[in-house]
Amino acid sequence: MSAAPVICFGQQPCGFFPKRFLVAKFLTARRLQKEIGGEIVFFYHDSDHDPRETQTILRHRKTTAPAILNFAFANKVQRKFSPLYLKRIAPDWQKKTELQLPNYVEHSLIDLFKKISAGTIADFCLEMYRQMGLLEGIRIVRSSAPELRRMACDISEFFVDVPYEGETVRARFNGENFQLHEGGNSFVTLPPVNFSKEQISPARDTRLRWMQSVVRCTHYVAGAGEQAYLRREDAPEIIFIQRDDIDRSDEAYTEIPA
Repeated sequence: MSAAPVICFGQQPCGFFPKRFLVAKFLTARRLQKEIGGEIVFFYHDSDHDPRETQTILRHRKTTAPAILNFAFANKVQRKFSPLYLKRIAPDWQKKTELQLPNYVEHSLIDLFKKISAGTIADFCLEMYRQMGLLEGIRIVRSSAPELRRMACDISEFFVDVPYEGETVRARFNGENFQLHEGGNSFVTLPPVNFSKEQISPARDTRLRWMQSVVRCTHYVAGAGEQAYLRREDAPEIIFIQRDDIDRSDEAYTEIPA
């Protein structure tokens, strides 16, 4: 008797209101579940570190002009280099953002925003998605979880969470030492230190194999960008599903699903 399907999709925290392409993945996975059964797994890649991932594009309710909002981070080192699950939110950010939101979203969504109590970017985003009803019945697997990292397979290209200037940063391991990318051709090289599997997270090209070694999904919902770089040969057992189309895919989803 074959095992029940496991329908998975992955995404970094992608805005304090989720980007529309992420919501399209949720909807595609739910549609597929109705067709074939099984469970849905959201691989929440909160060990990524790029602060641009959480930019939230909202349109003014009167002029429709776009505005880019983002979190205020605790300090510069965290903003640039710490993984999203450790990036702390500046204490006054939520209140200041709340005052701006009436220009962009309905009061029902603002009320949900005000309810969130979370100290880190990844936790805030996940709780907002939960408040919006997007996570109901879905199993969350976080790439930052120590138990996941211990169970995951060994990979050749990866990042390591290491100390730097009083913070924990996500540095690329090059076989000898660690590097932080400052932009362009500029890097900061950190000295070698001992590390364990609990500190490792995958690079883009090794993420699928690393994730699949633990999640063991049968179907994976991916957007066009993912389809271009996913190394399908690392997981030939997976059936890849193109996510459903959605307009203005990079903008924030500002509805509360029925």
